Amino acid sequence: MKNFALMGAAGYIAPRHLKAIKDTNNILIAALDKFDSVGIMDSYFPNADFFVEFERFDRHIEKLKRQRNINLDYVSICTPNYLHDAHIRMALRRGAHAICEKPLVLNPWNIDALADIEHITGKKVYTILQLRLHPSIIALKKMVDEGPQDKIYDVDLTYLTSRGHWYYTSWKGDTSKSGGIASNIGVHFYDMLSWVFGGVKENKVHQHSHDRAAGYLVFEKARVRWFLSIDYNTLPEEIKKTGQRTYRSITVNGKEIEFSGGFTELHTKSYEAILDGSGFGLADARQSIEIVQAIRNAEKQPLIGEYHPLAKAPLSKHPFYNK
Repeated sequence: MKNFALMGAAGYIAPRHLKAIKDTNNILIAALDKFDSVGIMDSYFPNADFFVEFERFDRHIEKLKRQRNINLDYVSICTPNYLHDAHIRMALRRGAHAICEKPLVLNPWNIDALADIEHITGKKVYTILQLRLHPSIIALKKMVDEGPQDKIYDVDLTYLTSRGHWYYTSWKGDTSKSGGIASNIGVHFYDMLSWVFGGVKENKVHQHSHDRAAGYLVFEKARVRWFLSIDYNTLPEEIKKTGQRTYRSITVNGKEIEFSGGFTELHTKSYEAILDGSGFGLADARQSIEIVQAIRNAEKQPLIGEYHPLAKAPLSKHPFYNK
């Protein structure tokens, strides 16, 4: 059994990590979050020590090693995006491997620095790129890899996951902390596209605001029109009628890729790969981080040529923004 610590225990994604740690027969010895609504821990590791202050959490880990010879093997990081880099460094300094939620970091140069620290400490940085483990995406990659090597695919990516007003008050609504829409809700899709279709040749941005982003990406083997939004009003009417608040669609040459299900065990599969040494590391995450960083800083291009149809949808208004 490996010893884990969890940073960001009160977050949305933390239960998937708690489940993955338990499912792989390991133990959580300590958890941290500035918020104390972490009763979910009772379902997995009721005996784990919990802290709301980083300093006491860090001291506890040091004392376990010095006084009781309990070493920390892994730190799972589910904290806000802008803290990932610092928390990964903390894990490596404590002699543990880091398992970090996406986006791994906000900028490509952070990856370079972490690679240096990996070399110095001898510990690894892993990230969760669960779409690479989804059966439908694996089948898509197999089709592309085994198809004509000079074939260029036409892809439409649409991801609409509506959020309430709370989003803009939270760190997720602050671009300096979340990286913006593309980083916060789109990075795993850009990773998937990179994994399947190869290197980036062109990256145009047509929309990038508080509630949406749209653009056109050209990979070695695909031309991709993409649209991301957290605005409920962009949902198709048939989705609204069912009471759902999320819609995701990927079409390849006009054919829908079905991947609405099959997500429940992907974090556990990710942990299994990490524990056997085959998890996704810094190099795997690089291109998706380069894509979102470029989107964040790009000048918006006019809607000429190829663009996603929803790029023309009117912007929503929100009291936090003068739109």
